[in-house]
Formats: sequence, structure tokens, C-alpha cells
Amino acid sequence: MESAPAAPDPAATEPGSSVSETAAGARDTPVNLEPARKSEAPAPVRRQSYSSSGGSRGISVTKKTHTSQIEIIPCKICGDKSSGIHYGVITCEGCKGFFRRSQQSNATYSCPRQKNCLIDRTSRNRCQHCRLQKCLAVGMSRDAVKFGRMSKKQRDSLYAEVQKHRMQQQQRDHQQQPGEAEPLTPTYSITTNGLTELHDDLSNYIDGHTPEGSKADSAVSSFYLDIQPSPDQSGLDINGIKPEPICDYTPASGFFPYCSFTNGETSPTVSMAELEHLAQNISKSHMETCQYLREELQQITWQTFLQEEIENYQNKQREVMWQLCAVKITEAIQYVVEFAKRIDGFMELCQNDQIVLLKAGSLEVVFIRMCRAFDSQNNTVYFDGKYASPDVFKSLGCEDFISFVFEFGKSLCSMHLTEDEIALFSAFVLMSADRSWLQEKVKIEKLQQKIQLALQHVLQKNHREDGILTKLICKVSTLRALCGRHTEKLMAFKAIYPDIVRLHFPPLYKELFTSEFEPAMQIDGNHTSWSYSSLQLSPPTNIVI
Repeated sequence: MESAPAAPDPAATEPGSSVSETAAGARDTPVNLEPARKSEAPAPVRRQSYSSSGGSRGISVTKKTHTSQIEIIPCKICGDKSSGIHYGVITCEGCKGFFRRSQQSNATYSCPRQKNCLIDRTSRNRCQHCRLQKCLAVGMSRDAVKFGRMSKKQRDSLYAEVQKHRMQQQQRDHQQQPGEAEPLTPTYSITTNGLTELHDDLSNYIDGHTPEGSKADSAVSSFYLDIQPSPDQSGLDINGIKPEPICDYTPASGFFPYCSFTNGETSPTVSMAELEHLAQNISKSHMETCQYLREELQQITWQTFLQEEIENYQNKQREVMWQLCAVKITEAIQYVVEFAKRIDGFMELCQNDQIVLLKAGSLEVVFIRMCRAFDSQNNTVYFDGKYASPDVFKSLGCEDFISFVFEFGKSLCSMHLTEDEIALFSAFVLMSADRSWLQEKVKIEKLQQKIQLALQHVLQKNHREDGILTKLICKVSTLRALCGRHTEKLMAFKAIYPDIVRLHFPPLYKELFTSEFEPAMQIDGNHTSWSYSSLQLSPPTNIVI
């Protein structure tokens, strides 16, 4: 169901705030709230994790090489020169110290502006609230410090980012010296087993199925987050389709302003048949995993909540409304998981990267899909059976976030995207190669660039106006800010109602968005493995086939 995302806590209490345990515990009463149309028993699913716990020191990565090389990557908080990995994130000494002090003192910060202050090297000391929220948004945590040696995969991933920044620096230096005749050559190369190799621990990760059979079969089968490479995905030989004409999009054409290969490769040469096939595959996957047909949603836009019904939502206890929204978001994300699994190429990614992409991008796709269920004329979105205005979500206590959600929905809705365009843009966002902890970045970059080519092809075929692709891709930063705000609000809510989140929120929601389910790195000698947490998911219903 395309539902308005649940959001969180008002600015009153920040994640680092001091909260009375007695008061919080007294209000953490069980809330029995079942997801709508739940018909089958949940089936267990396992998901990989990628962070670990520990103290406060940065990671030492091969003392004489990687430690110094990391410093080429700027601080993820303010962009200043970094000094290593602190609290799980590459930061400078200033941001490391700021985060340590904020956690030790349980400080409560407030923002005198709109809680969206720019945090950079020169402005980082102006707003402690926004600086702390950015620290939390990029993943800093006392529980995210790693002990021991990094695994080979982690070193490779970090090395790739180091080389990317080094190449960018070389390119800048080269541009400043036009007299040089020799072109830059990439210094980064991928080894066969460097970024693609998985530990044996992952081999038995999960058994499941992708619902491709009849509805009768799916009704009695368990729904798994199936991330095993499926033999069924190899049935379509994309490489075998090489008819005329050929689309050769190169970096010189400016076609890939937001994508670049980290190993210096040029953009791919793609046949028109490949683009058509990929576009059709993604569009079909999208339509098969939508909770409602757009026509159905448009026919019921007049069904808005009455004033009495709005007041009923507003009078709900805050924790009850939060739980309801968490359930609705989880339902929508289950459909996004199915969408991802059906995209050509996704199931061929390594297990770690499938998990990373879903964890980082699933909510972004939910927000994109929300435009299908958004009525810009009366500023309402389909939620819990009817079209809801922002007033319906008042009891959540986060009016600024809800306003942000509705503004984004209205903005995307104004672009009048077709279903094919929504599908391809969703896939483009999902296959973002700049997510942290990816192991096969180059492989994902190639897939994302092909998706961007397919999106451009469809936009041109639909005779869309010039510049619409750029406008769409500019929405990516807004999506990430939106999801970062959701995390901020959730963490503030969790600080007040930890037991409600732990006991009554859907497991998948907790797995994706709360630190409680952050994965743990286990080190046994020189061998590093990751622990997994189990999920129970209800099978999606009303899939249009």
C-alpha cells in the first residue's frame, strides 16, 4: 500500500536526550495492532548485517598503508580532512570529539532555524543539533566501532573509495596543468576475488522462493527475502541480443552526470534491444509489485477522511499511531523487496550487496511510489483505506517531517510520470553504487548506468521535455534527506518508547531502521564473519499479475 511514511518524534527530544526510565517504561504498554489483510502466518527470513560494536577508537587498517590512505577521503560530516574511522564512520578529529561529547553528556541540543542547517567545515560549530543529526544519519554510533582486523572485503571496499578520491584529485591536478600531454590512467583495478568473494559463512544464508507461480501456490507458501542467486534469472540471455542500432553513450556526451566508474572504465555500449528488454523487465516488475493500480487509486480520490475520522486519528496515543504507520510502511517495503528481486541483474549481485541496497534504498522507493497515491489537488495521500491530509498524522508529533513528505509527494506528482518512468526511476534509485559497505561497486555502477540509459530511452520515446532526466536525478538528494529525517524522528521516538519499538514494531521495520538490529562483526583469529538476524514477513497481497 502506498501509504504516508511513518515519521517520528517532535523536536522536543533528541536521540541523545536524557529520558526518565520510569516515565518511559510506564507508557510502554503493549499495543495489539495487526497489519491489514493479514492472511498467512509469517515465515522466517534472515538478513545479513554489516556493522559491529565496540569502543571509541578508529580502525587501524594495515598500519603503514590504509590508515594514511583513508585520510584522502574527507570527513563524512563536515568535509574536512579525515583522520580515520571513528564510531563506524570516516570523520575528522573535530567531529569525532563532538560526537563523543554528545554521547557522554546526554546533551539535548536545539536548532534555532528549520532543522536543516548546512554542516560543513566552516559552519559545523553553528548548530549542534543539526551536526549531531548528521552524525547519526551517516551511521555514527557508540555501537558501530569495530575491533580487530578488517575483513578482506571491507578493505577492498575502503580501498575502492580511497582510489576514487585519489583519481578525482589527480583529475583536478591534471586540469590545473593543461600543458601535460599524457592523459591520466586509472590506478584502481578489480581483482577476480577482491570484491566478489564471499566468506563461507554466507553460503547458507537463506532458502526461499520468488513468487512466480500461481496465486494459489503463493497463498500457502512462505514469503522469504530471497537473496540467493536464482537459476531462473539466467533464462534470458541479454548478451545474446545484439541487433542494430547501437546506442553508444559516452561520458563526453554528458549522459552520465551522476554516475562514474570507480575503476576508470568508460560508459557501456548498449544495444537498443538491451535497453528495450531492460525497460520492459523493470516496468513489468513494477506493475507486478504495485499494491494498487493507478486507475483504482484515481477513482477513489474523493474518499477522504471525514472531520470526525481525522479527529479520531489525532486523538490516538502517539505510540499507537507510530505503530500503525510502521505497519503501513512495512507493507509497502515488502512490495519493494519483490520489485528488486525481479529486476534483471539484482539476483546476480552478491548477497551482501543485495542486502545493502535494500536496506539503504527501500524507503526511498516507497516515497517514489507514493506519488501514484498522491492527490495534489487536495493535498492528500492514500493511507489506511482513504485519502488523508497532513492533519491525520498530527498525533505522530512530527509535523515538519510530514510536511516534508507531502511537499515531496506534490513535487514528484507534478512531473506526471508514467508507470514506466516511475519503474525505471525507482530501479535507478535502488541500484545506487555509492552506498556504504558495498563490495561490488563496479558491477552495480554498470547496472545503474544501464538503467539510466533505459530511463533516458523511455523519456525520449515519450517525448518528454528536455532536462527532465536531470530533474529526476536531482530528486535523489531530496529522497536521501527525507529518509535521513525519518531516521532522525524514529531515533527520537525510540529514545522515549524503547519497549514499544522493541516489542510491537514489525521486525522488518526494526531491521531496516533501528540500531537495535545493527549487525555484529565477529572476529575469530584472522577470520571475520557477520551475524544475521531473523525476520518474519507476511506475504504481499493483491499483487497485480
